[in-house]
Formats: sequence, C-alpha cells, structure tokens
Amino acid sequence: MEVSRQHGATFVLALWSAGFLVGTVTHTVDLALGGLNVYAGFPPPVRVFWVSLTVLDALVVVLLWRRLRAAVVLAVMIVVCDVGINTAVLVVHGGLSPFGLVLQMMFGLLVIATAPWLWGRLRTHRVSPIAP
Repeated sequence: MEVSRQHGATFVLALWSAGFLVGTVTHTVDLALGGLNVYAGFPPPVRVFWVSLTVLDALVVVLLWRRLRAAVVLAVMIVVCDVGINTAVLVVHGGLSPFGLVLQMMFGLLVIATAPWLWGRLRTHRVSPIAP
C-alpha cells in the first residue's frame, strides 16, 4: 500500500513540476527575447508579477522535489493569482491567448484539487541529515 501512495505522490509531483516548469520556461523565453520591457503594453504591477513568475515557478519545483509543504502553499497562491490576473488582463486589455488561459485554468484546478492530498504527503520542514 505504501508503494502505491509513493507512486501517486511522485505522479502528482511530476504533473505539478511539468506545469510550473512550463511557466518558468515561458517567462524565461519572453525575457530572453524581449528583455525586461517584454510586457511593456501591460500595467506595471502585472509586468512585475509576470517577471517574478520566472523565479517563483522554479521555486515551487525545487520545494516540491525537496518534499516541503511550502511548495503546496506557494503553488496554490501562484495559480490563484495567475489565473485571476490573466483573466482580468484578457477581459480589460486583451492580448492574451484565451486557449492558454483555459489550459492555465485546468492546471490551476488540478493544483487546487490535489493540494490537500499532497499536503499530507510532504514534510513541514527539511530534516537535517546530521540531526540525531
């Protein structure tokens, strides 16, 4: 039974990692091609948020594979904010792919739906390898 739980947790970690790595790569490519002004047509707070996702999405993946619960909290915060901000930007300003937003919403639902289950399988803090 423990083996199947472990495989389930690894599968969810892989799904989450794939989604957040897509975000990291997307924003990294945007920045590489367009520089810090890549999102110049959008309001400054939105631009700062999108640039910050380059690091935050990658941080989620690192925390996930270290099996820390902080990953769950950060991941949920990111998907809720990202879907909310991107929906508002699409409605008010346009310029975003509705298809991309739908995919993002589906990923957000996956994260939110599996977050409580994954929470129970991760640690609250990193245990020192030299601790008694």
